[in-house]
Amino acid sequence: MIFTAHNSYDDIAGCAVADLGCGCGMLTAGALALGAATVTGFDIDADALEICRVNMEELELTAVELVQCDVLQLHEQHSSRWHQHFHTVLLNPPFGTKHNQGADLAFLKAAACLTSNAVYSLHKSSTRSHVLKKANDFSLKGEVLAELRYNLPNTYKFHKKDSVDVKVDLIRFIKMPQH
Repeated sequence: MIFTAHNSYDDIAGCAVADLGCGCGMLTAGALALGAATVTGFDIDADALEICRVNMEELELTAVELVQCDVLQLHEQHSSRWHQHFHTVLLNPPFGTKHNQGADLAFLKAAACLTSNAVYSLHKSSTRSHVLKKANDFSLKGEVLAELRYNLPNTYKFHKKDSVDVKVDLIRFIKMPQH
């Protein structure tokens, strides 16, 4: 995701980047390693943010700000500070198929408010047409860059198999001009 954003679209180096649902900071670290001017990581989980902070310190990556908040409320809570603040927004959202249906689209809606340029996101391939259609409602135009297979391990009680191969799309969304 990050390499494609950097290499094919010049959307990382020198840019202000947001990582929504940053967790331990994999996308944050990758963006900083490829020369992002700054990366702001957002996550609701204080423990995950602490792990991210430690990881950034260990990697000696300093151009990072970590914000504890509910990403799903970002478009409402922080609109004045963060509205179109970031050139690029990265997200690997929850797919939202069981207990958090629609979470991926809520993440995408928040990303649409935060970006002035592009959003890179992963979505289940089976939801492609719906995701691309809803993106238009958020003033985003999507292009599928890659079709991937992701091995999802059994991590939740509702998972019935040891692991499942999930078909996933890497999608680049660009901000459409508003009329």
